Amino acid sequence: MRTAAIRPGAAHQPGRVTLFFRYLSRNASLGAGLAILLALAAFTIIGLMVIDPMDAYPLSAPTRRPPSWDFPFGTDFFGRDLVAVMVVGMWQTAFIGLVAGGIGTFVGVVLGFVSAYFGGWTDAAIRTVCQVLTPIPVLLIQVVVAGSLDKRDVTIFTMALIVVMLAWMGPTLIIRSQVLTMKERQFVSVAKLSGISDLGIIFKEILPNLLPFIAAAFVGQVFLAVFASFYLAVLGLGPLREPLLGNIIWSAQSQGAFFNGWWWWPIAPSVGMILILGSLALINMGLDELANPRVRKSE
Repeated sequence: MRTAAIRPGAAHQPGRVTLFFRYLSRNASLGAGLAILLALAAFTIIGLMVIDPMDAYPLSAPTRRPPSWDFPFGTDFFGRDLVAVMVVGMWQTAFIGLVAGGIGTFVGVVLGFVSAYFGGWTDAAIRTVCQVLTPIPVLLIQVVVAGSLDKRDVTIFTMALIVVMLAWMGPTLIIRSQVLTMKERQFVSVAKLSGISDLGIIFKEILPNLLPFIAAAFVGQVFLAVFASFYLAVLGLGPLREPLLGNIIWSAQSQGAFFNGWWWWPIAPSVGMILILGSLALINMGLDELANPRVRKSE
C-alpha cells in the first residue's frame, strides 16, 4: 500500500493569534506592559459601570475613613471615595495622554515626512525650529503657561494642550531621520521610475515600513504626556477640582496626610501612577525591539 508523500508546507501553519502570543512570550517587556495596561483598562471600564463618578468629587462620602469593606481604598479629607477617584482619575489621565500623545505624534509624523522627503527650504526651516526649541526645558515652559492661567479655566483638555505644545519635536526628528534613510532605498527608486506620485510613494511605500517607529513614538509621547500632566498636577497647576491622580497627591501633601495618620490617601494614586508609567515604559521598550532589527528576536 502506497503512502501519500507529505508535501512541503502542508503542515498546519499557526494562526496570527498564536504567532502574536508566541512573540509576546519572547518579547517579555511588551507582554508585561500590555498585561498591566489591560488590567488598568479593565479596572477603569468595570469601575465606570459599577460606581457613581460623582463619588470622586468632594462631599460625596464621609471624610477621612480608612480602608474598609464600604470604602476599600478609604476616603480623603474632602469626602471623596478613593475607589471612585482612582477610576475617574485613570480615565482622565488616559484622556490627557492619548490626546496629547496623538496630536504630538501626528504633527511630528507630518512634519518629519515633509521635511525629509521634500527637502529644500522646508527641511531647513523645520530642522532649524527643532534645533532651536529642543534645548529649551519643556518643564519650564509648561509650568509658566499653566501657572499663568486662571485655575477656573483649566480643564483636562487644557492640560492636554499645555502638554502637547512642544511634544511634536521628538517625533519630528525621529521620523525625519527614518524617512531620510528610507527614501534612498531601491524600492523607492523603483516606485519613482514606475511613475508613482510622491503621495503614493509616501503612503504606499514608506509609511507602512515606518509603522513600528510611529507606534513606538506614539507610546513614548503618551508616556511623556501622562508624566507631564502628573507633575503639573502635583505642583498644583492642574484642574484642582478634577480627581486627577496628581491632584490627589497634591491635596494629600497640602493637608499633611502622612503626618495626620491618613496614610491611605496618597498610596492608591501613587501606585496607580507607577503602574501607568511602568506599563507604558515596558510597552515602549518592547516596541523599540520590534522596530529595531538589530535587537529583534526571531522565533
